[in-house]
Amino acid sequence: MMETLFSYGPQGWGDELLAGLGVTLQLAAATLPLGLLLGFFVAALSLSRRPGLRAMGWGYTTVMRGMPEILTLFIVYNGLGLGLNRLLDAFAPQFGAVDFPPFAAGVIALALVFAAFAAEVLRGAFQSVPEGQVLAGLAIGMTGRQVFWRIKLPQLWRFALPGMGNLWLNLLKDTALVSVIALDDLMRATKVAVGVTKQPFTFYLAACLIYWALCLGSELVLARLEARANRGLRRV
Repeated sequence: MMETLFSYGPQGWGDELLAGLGVTLQLAAATLPLGLLLGFFVAALSLSRRPGLRAMGWGYTTVMRGMPEILTLFIVYNGLGLGLNRLLDAFAPQFGAVDFPPFAAGVIALALVFAAFAAEVLRGAFQSVPEGQVLAGLAIGMTGRQVFWRIKLPQLWRFALPGMGNLWLNLLKDTALVSVIALDDLMRATKVAVGVTKQPFTFYLAACLIYWALCLGSELVLARLEARANRGLRRV
């Protein structure tokens, strides 16, 4: 029975689950760089000397961290879709109405949420760089940009890596939310299999084990990265 359920082909669901896993990994991989880039930008706003820019950074992180991820997903999927159709209706009515791609909506929504939390991690990492090193760099004639690239940035990932690792694990699990907008990820494939076979425990347990394996593999990689980042440092 179990072999039939998870086999490949028309009688089993192994190929559907595998395809859903591929979509999940693609979604997480596409979200990570976009979220990091936006997180760096928001962190820069939060660390700015200008009160207006700091307020913008604080406002973004406060709003995005306070909203449920699924609500952000609905706003992006429906709001951007509606806005896109209105623009097409105004400037290119010959194209008619279009559906906003669920994959793009998922990437944008998850990146917006990821960036809000990443910005706080990055802000704390920047502030963890010893002030004496920054002052020493300025004292020998470095510009602010040189201090950033040669002193702050090389040390940034060592301070930010633990927090970023946790955010990556959360991102892997949050990809399951996109199943509500009809993206054929692992969670949606599992729901379809459950609906057809009436075997909820079997397939949800399988999905649970797959997500757990993804997180376990990520933790092993992150542990290696942290060990490499902290090489040469003396433990006190």
